[in-house]
Formats: sequence, structure tokens, C-alpha cells
Amino acid sequence: MSAGSAETALVVALVKAGRTKIRYPADVVRDDGTRVTVRAPWAAPGVRDFGFVRFEPGDVFTEHYWRDRWFAVKEVRTGTGGLKGWYCDITRPAVLRDGELLVEDLDLDLWVSADGSSVLRLDEDEFEESGLAGRDPAAADAALRALDELERLARAEGLAALLG
Repeated sequence: MSAGSAETALVVALVKAGRTKIRYPADVVRDDGTRVTVRAPWAAPGVRDFGFVRFEPGDVFTEHYWRDRWFAVKEVRTGTGGLKGWYCDITRPAVLRDGELLVEDLDLDLWVSADGSSVLRLDEDEFEESGLAGRDPAAADAALRALDELERLARAEGLAALLG
């Protein structure tokens, strides 16, 4: 199967707090049974400026989702191939069913700059406000451990080692 053919396309559905946050088509790069890697252009309308990075039309995301891990790692490149960095979502393990990759966002995020000099934990306040710790303490604990693991990897060896 070649990337971009009908057999290798799917829809990524990002769900947050029980609601679909965004759905977008993506091409499957690889699926080894545990990790699904897809590639898609920036799917949201317009530019999103976080202050430390801008996501904008033309950017390309190579996204790595695991069926057995509580995170997703998204490599972000400009349309000309320049690496911006990695945006990591803390999520429940991904589920692929009927051409849809379902990913439940648990609010916590990590940003790692292209050169690895900036590693930022994001949205910890949103995570606290979500009430997950009270509703599902095991999931909240798994989410916090996943964030700690990603940060440790990013600071020690870089995320490229995880994605190799």
C-alpha cells in the first residue's frame, strides 16, 4: 500500500471531555500493531500561536499513537520540511476501529523544541480543573506518569529515540 491510497487513509478523532474536539483525515505511514503513525497537514482553521511555537497552514504533522501507552507524540514540520518540534498529548491508549483512530485527550501536554533546549509542561491547570482525579483516579495517575515519562525521555535522549 502506498501512502495516500484509499487503503492507507483514516480519520483521526480527538475527543475531549466526551465531545469531539476535531476530526481530520490522515494517511497511515505505519501500523505495527502497537503504534499507529499517520501524517496529516495542520487541520485546524488559521494559525494557532502558543507563544513558543506557531501552528499554521502548510505545517505537516507526523503523529504517533500507541494502543498501549497514555500519550501521542506529534512531530511538527513546516511545509518545506523544517522541524519545529514535538507536541505531545497525554491521552488514553488509542483505538483504531472502522477507519477511525479514536484518541481521548486528557488535557496534559508537553512541548519539545526542535533543538531540545525547551521542554514545557502545558495545561496542568486544565487537567486539575477537569476533575479526572476524582472521577477516574487510575486514569489520572496514568496520565501524570505518562507526562513524567515523556519529559524524562525528552530531557535525557530526545523524543527522536522513542520514535525510531
